[in-house]
Amino acid sequence: MTAGPSHAPSVSTRPPDPDPAAALPLGSREGLAPVAVTAEHAAVELVTAGDLPRAIRRIALPAVASNLLMTLFASVDAYWVGTRVGAAGLAAVSTAIFWVWMIVALAEMVGVGVTAVAARRHGERRRAEAARVVGDALLLALALGTLVAVVGAHLVPWLFAVMHTPPDVSALGRAYLATYLLGAPLLYGFFAVDAGFRAAGDTRTPFVLLAASVAVTLVLDPLLILGAWGLPRLGIAGAAVATVATRGAVFLMGVAILHRRGLVRVGRPRTATVAAICRVGLPTALTGSFFSIIYVLLTRTTTHFGTPALAALGLGHRVESWLYMMAVGFGAAAAAAVGQNLGAGRADRAARAGWVSVGYALLPAFVLAALMLAVPATLAGAFTRDAVVVAETARYLRIAAVAQLVLCVEVVLEGALGGAGDTVPPMLASTTLTASRLPLAAWSAARWGVVGIWWTITLTAVARAVAMALLWRSGRWRHRSL
Repeated sequence: MTAGPSHAPSVSTRPPDPDPAAALPLGSREGLAPVAVTAEHAAVELVTAGDLPRAIRRIALPAVASNLLMTLFASVDAYWVGTRVGAAGLAAVSTAIFWVWMIVALAEMVGVGVTAVAARRHGERRRAEAARVVGDALLLALALGTLVAVVGAHLVPWLFAVMHTPPDVSALGRAYLATYLLGAPLLYGFFAVDAGFRAAGDTRTPFVLLAASVAVTLVLDPLLILGAWGLPRLGIAGAAVATVATRGAVFLMGVAILHRRGLVRVGRPRTATVAAICRVGLPTALTGSFFSIIYVLLTRTTTHFGTPALAALGLGHRVESWLYMMAVGFGAAAAAAVGQNLGAGRADRAARAGWVSVGYALLPAFVLAALMLAVPATLAGAFTRDAVVVAETARYLRIAAVAQLVLCVEVVLEGALGGAGDTVPPMLASTTLTASRLPLAAWSAARWGVVGIWWTITLTAVARAVAMALLWRSGRWRHRSL
């Protein structure tokens, strides 16, 4: 296995750049001092030549905090729905979320593509070109979000019919999902904005934006669900309205900040750039979409065990999402570090960045696994007062605790591979193992009931983590060109 050059680039002027202003001599405040995240934007030097663990921490921690804010909102959202709408409402959101995953997976095509391509340009010190990449991605995201909103709105009734959910669950789920789809363009735009900051190594600004969004949403959510302070009582649809409205507002704020910092330039979309973004991000989008489809079909098997089992599946994911979203944050840091180091010709540091990120993510994994084994009923009881749902969710959590120890390995290294632009092998490995859940769940459910489904989910998650570790260790991603 060959490694990239072991020396850091040492230059006093910029390399060729399509923007004449960007070819001027570097000044002392250009950002090449050891910086990972600043109030303006992240520089590259610390990531490509400085203390790598420190660089990973400084990029990852705001990203982790941002994702935990989203998880906090989702958990509070589940609390209000579960305690005010009831088990049917909880099951409705739990099943609708599988289609939301697909919506998000398509948005991640833009996010992953921008992170890989723009981070590579930042690593090459071509900031103006990185800004154009973000601008092209922004227009792509808005167009894709509009298409998803239009098509999805017409498919909502069918989306629930295919899952064979009970009538009351389907009615509530349709109201939630139809409302969520209306804001798809803004949600997609936020993914592009977020990726634009992260590609430059700036995870602090998205955190601040998201913190403001979540703070407002936590107040708006119960008001719209319950109807208070003169606001309409929207029930379960109120949860979707709160999410879309606040996320749309921070999208617009993010675009303004990107423009002010010179991190985005919007012009006529360039076919080559859009193609590069899609080429890198599409495998990840397909993986996420396929994952959603598998869960939709898995729901049909789970439905045979009643609404409590459906609610338990959703609540189990709510609890697991805390670790998952932390791992996504470390994966985002790994993607930026890998992309920038490959752009700087430092494949050796890129490889190390992946493993360092995994090491950090393992720390909360042990904590959550211990909690899921020790107090699963307490975790479940935070979202619902239904004793049957609590008992089934607790059983799910005890079994799923095994997978938490390796979940972060899968998520972080998939992010690192995405940062390298090597997204096809992870897609093939992940989709193959995820698809095996359908026959395995049907077989195990027939023999051991719903517990068989829970074990199927857990063991295939472990297999996916092993697959990602082997792909990263192989080093074939080092040779991807973007």
